[in-house]
Amino acid sequence: MHNSRLLLATLCFTALVSSMASAATLHVGAHTTSITPELPVALTGQMTTRIARSVESEIQANAMALESREGDTVIEQALFVACGLVAIREGLLERVREELAPRIPDFDIQKLVLSATHTHTAPVLLEGKYEVNDPEVMTPTAYVDFLVLRVVDAAEAAWKSRRPAKAGWGMSHAVVAYNRRSYFEDGHHQMYGDIRVDGFRGIEGPEDHAVEVLFFWGEDDQLITTAVNIACPAQEVESRNAVNADFWHPVREGLKEKYGKDLVVLGWIGAAGDQSPHIRYRQKAEDRMRELRGLTRLEEIARRVINAWEEAYEGAAKEKFDDLPLVHQVETIQLPERIVTEEEMNDAKKEIEKWSKDIKFSRRVKWHEKVLTRYERQQGGDIVPYAMELHTLRLGDIAIATNDFEFFTQYGIQIKAKSPALHSFLIQLAGPGTYIPTPIAAAGGGYSAIVQSNDVGPEGGQVIVDETVRAVKEMWAEEK
Repeated sequence: MHNSRLLLATLCFTALVSSMASAATLHVGAHTTSITPELPVALTGQMTTRIARSVESEIQANAMALESREGDTVIEQALFVACGLVAIREGLLERVREELAPRIPDFDIQKLVLSATHTHTAPVLLEGKYEVNDPEVMTPTAYVDFLVLRVVDAAEAAWKSRRPAKAGWGMSHAVVAYNRRSYFEDGHHQMYGDIRVDGFRGIEGPEDHAVEVLFFWGEDDQLITTAVNIACPAQEVESRNAVNADFWHPVREGLKEKYGKDLVVLGWIGAAGDQSPHIRYRQKAEDRMRELRGLTRLEEIARRVINAWEEAYEGAAKEKFDDLPLVHQVETIQLPERIVTEEEMNDAKKEIEKWSKDIKFSRRVKWHEKVLTRYERQQGGDIVPYAMELHTLRLGDIAIATNDFEFFTQYGIQIKAKSPALHSFLIQLAGPGTYIPTPIAAAGGGYSAIVQSNDVGPEGGQVIVDETVRAVKEMWAEEK
């Protein structure tokens, strides 16, 4: 297995060097489609059932197509669709690829990337996840059928609209995310929790406040599309009972108002499994300043992001490139499954007994029951590695890499520190999700770091880091 993968990597690298021997003309297309459902619909992302009967802001699929050419010869391709969803659930990518492939036969369908902004106010995608007894509520199956067609439409339109373009990149900073895990004097760690208590000892991990941005202009220097990479999930209004795109809605609308109504804005969530937009301390001071500005919390977040975007734009607009090398590698890596211990199995049993008394907690019960199922399977010798599709790209001086998970920030920092790229854009939740905690978090416990929250543990997180860095370094190897 190792030798075959090494051979494949060598062949890919040989082709890579050949393809990058000369730069190519860049072609870009983009399109936006609403994925807002008919109402009412059940919302996902919390432990209890919520039914949305109103729409506060439109959720969207925003698509961006990239292609490099030498004359009429296609060198490389990529197609990104950023969706206002909590995650890209099992089977969704495969269905989209199946529907999309015959519509755009000149595109390599394996080079399609779907990602989620992780809004907790988007529809449920899996049957049976929540108890919904109202026959008027749109079923997850019906929503997924609707979603697939809309995502395919967006991807097809983006691909067919590609035209000669120039690219640029830049960065700034905005305080959008806060590390949401705390540790206490007695040794326990937890997500959120009251940190005003005497036993509070600190915030568990680092924060990443970078806002890294890609820009693409047409030949008329009009912006076509922009991808904004922020290490923060879109869950400021996560507990509401209405469809809401969270902070990406005011970000999109603010940018379109200034830079053109047809601008397509892709929200890419960086490594942020232990970060969220919820303020952890100085809450009253933050709220006072926001209220003095006359802004809602979503508007305040958007103000910060747009300011950072414009700072990045100021620099990027001075360096526009139309002859960039584009390389897109796709491979499947194997991640070790997190093993359930006997103690963890017994703890899950206690939680099931505790929550089984009330049907409104059925989602929580099912969450714990999965641990028992996994324990029994593993005890029988059936340990199943997680197969993750890893995309790594090079566009000029920048790298882009994907992962399926809510990837803790420390892993993203590792990748950025080791990457030879000028900017390394990380896109998490390009798959079904579940958290990948650091070793410190897993040892401390608490939601997001316990086995119920993890299909893959810290060992798998390190594999993703190492494999991503390896793949990115291959794309820069010839420049040493």
